[in-house]
Amino acid sequence: MFERPDTGERVILVHTRFRSVANNQELNEFEELARSVSAEIATVITVQRDKPDAKLLIGSGKAAELAQLACLLNADVIIFNYALSPSQERNLEKICKRRVLDRTGLILDIFAQRARSYEGKLQVELAQLKYLSTRLIRGWSHLERQKGGIGLRGPGEKQLESDRRLLRLRIKQISKRLDKIRIQRNQGRAARRKTTTPTVALVGYTNAGKSTLFNQLTNADVYSADKLFATLDPTLRRMELSKSRHVVLADTVGFIQDLPHDLIEAFHATLQETGEADLLLHIVDAGDDNRTHNILEVESVLRQIDALDIPQIMVYNKIDLINMLPNIQLDTQGRIQQVWVSALQRQGLDLLKQALRQHFDIQCKCIWLRLPPSAGHIRSELYAKDHVVQEFVDDEGHWQIEAEIPAQRVKHFADYQIAVQSEQLAG
Repeated sequence: MFERPDTGERVILVHTRFRSVANNQELNEFEELARSVSAEIATVITVQRDKPDAKLLIGSGKAAELAQLACLLNADVIIFNYALSPSQERNLEKICKRRVLDRTGLILDIFAQRARSYEGKLQVELAQLKYLSTRLIRGWSHLERQKGGIGLRGPGEKQLESDRRLLRLRIKQISKRLDKIRIQRNQGRAARRKTTTPTVALVGYTNAGKSTLFNQLTNADVYSADKLFATLDPTLRRMELSKSRHVVLADTVGFIQDLPHDLIEAFHATLQETGEADLLLHIVDAGDDNRTHNILEVESVLRQIDALDIPQIMVYNKIDLINMLPNIQLDTQGRIQQVWVSALQRQGLDLLKQALRQHFDIQCKCIWLRLPPSAGHIRSELYAKDHVVQEFVDDEGHWQIEAEIPAQRVKHFADYQIAVQSEQLAG
């Protein structure tokens, strides 16, 4: 083997294309992933084959050429735009005498840099450990644990077995901590359900502008930048739609083509905010040439977390880059299907809020109620669930309340419902 360098900033990117593989990765996205870890790209080479080589992925001849190129360019790391098996990774490292990383390892490294919260760091560590568990190799076989006693003298526990045991223990510990966090999140969601506050989750391909839009709609200060996976940690903020109507807006991690399965599993607690939302705002980069493909990739992840059946509104962002005006597009039934905005330039945000109001107002009805003093518990319930628009007390000491009620619950207030004339309001 070879001594791995402490540095890893100068890299060679190996872009593979196989005729037998249906969905080859995009080169531009691969380069953006490498830049996201602040890598200095020495060169990019493209390898085309009929099918992947079982031992070296790219074949022995190309592997030898890659080793010479790495030495010539003084590269520290070689990154493949393909998922390498553990044996392929080890075989390539032996030939190239350089650290070899695949697409999954690169994405995990980006996530490790971006995670800020305690939960996010645990999720990334869990995914890294699961990834590492398949790549352990035999180390110092002479450091075997010996057991004493007659009939018990043997090889004992080898270093590889010890590493695996420690990995399993750490994975178990992290999983327990994440389970506790998941319980806390479930309690928060249960509290929001009691107040009938809808949750709207922002989903979309990475770098589509979700966090920028989130900041503009909620006046938050979530970190946003023109890079892949700029933010990982979920953030929830209250967003006002009207005097008595508001929603909880959730900013979630961005998706990408072939998002590693371990990451989806590790970020289950985060993605659960998406899976239990009342509405999804699917943010799309309007100027991206691959936007149709990106939409399909997002839908693929939504399908994995059982969130594809949740109502969606497509939000095409960055229209300032394609010289397009904000607009709303309806489907054949007159429902809002698409909203075209520019989050950075604050264009079309009023149309997006209008779309949200229309979506949730379909399920609500504005009514007037006249409550006697004995119905104070009903008044308290209306305030607790943020249904009250305005209120005044009439001459007989009754509360007259204008409230926005879910359509299916209006019948429960039939005994108190009244028609209020304009002169009554003036009085």
